[in-house]
Amino acid sequence: MPAAPTPQEKAETLAWLRRISGDLATATIKRLEESLPWYADMPPARRSAVGLVAQAGIASFIQWYDDPQSTPWIAADIFAAAPRELLRSVSLTQTLQLIRVTVAVTEERVAGRGEDLRESILLFSREVAFASADVYARAAEARGLWDARLEALVVDSILTGEADEELPSRIAALGWHGHGQVAVLVGTTPPQFDVDQLRRLARKLGVDVLIGVQGSRLVLVIGRAEPSATDDGTAPLPFPEIAKRLEPGFGAGHLVLGPAVPALVDAGQSARAALAGFAVASAWRGAPRPVEADDLLPERALAGDSAAKATLVERIYRPLQAHSSDLVTTLWSYLDNGRSLEATARELFVHPNTVRYRLKRVSDVIGWDATGPREALILQTALIIGSIGTEVTRRRTAGLRRPS
Repeated sequence: MPAAPTPQEKAETLAWLRRISGDLATATIKRLEESLPWYADMPPARRSAVGLVAQAGIASFIQWYDDPQSTPWIAADIFAAAPRELLRSVSLTQTLQLIRVTVAVTEERVAGRGEDLRESILLFSREVAFASADVYARAAEARGLWDARLEALVVDSILTGEADEELPSRIAALGWHGHGQVAVLVGTTPPQFDVDQLRRLARKLGVDVLIGVQGSRLVLVIGRAEPSATDDGTAPLPFPEIAKRLEPGFGAGHLVLGPAVPALVDAGQSARAALAGFAVASAWRGAPRPVEADDLLPERALAGDSAAKATLVERIYRPLQAHSSDLVTTLWSYLDNGRSLEATARELFVHPNTVRYRLKRVSDVIGWDATGPREALILQTALIIGSIGTEVTRRRTAGLRRPS
């Protein structure tokens, strides 16, 4: 340990430090330009702000050397010299590089003035480094809280369908990188919810997520980027597979995936379907986890979901009707006769192979297979809703044409 300086020696050292502080600041700025490329590439205003921080650091050291008990005010003294935007434009790593250069220049200039002064410089630089880390940690924490509130606001806007002109900018502020399809996944919130683990899992799958916790309900807005293949040439995971891999992050209970939509601004459509499916998922005893909202169309339609009714009519009833009335008649008969080929053939006065062929055509046209029990329920619900709508439309049209 070097011997402590006498009051006289310390007073002389302080006076000398104050005299050379301007030269130290100038030499530090010059060294920054020579040794740190990121500093030289900065706009003049930010470069000036960084220079102010370096000058404040030198002035703060002189104050600290005079009174070492002033440590708690170090960060406030140094960083108060720069605008708040500097924290967002200069990283913690760059700040530590700035401290290292400043200390190196100061050590070179005070060499030969005694070990006590050199040791004081090292102690002060350590305190500044810790203070800098604390400043950045507080800023990150504040940003994290703000991001969480903004994310909750965005998810709520998507769920309620109250998107406004500010939604794209809010989404961009959250660092959303997806420019492709989006789907919404709805489930229950686990007792010990680890949001960071869920985000890490999503990153491994190559997707962006927005997370909303609404009491016992957990909502994920999932997005993936275009093009249709990943960087290694493999096809991206389909949304049902993504949902399956994210499933461990949810609590017990049903997990419903909404249909894919073209972009994030359209996510409200997927959200409405997922929420409607989540509300009625318990009505399907054998519902898988996760289950797609479109697989719950019958339950959703029975619960009064107009979107589900429209989907059943548009994707099943009308395509079959437009293709062939024989397909609609055969499907009706097949479902009414308990999915019996022979009974259907007798009712229609055709061979069972003809019924089998027509059912295959039904599957080719709409993508659902009437021979499966679950899909038969979906098709029968579509026929009922489609027929009701057609009959109602027919009656209304006839009423309009009826003479008074």
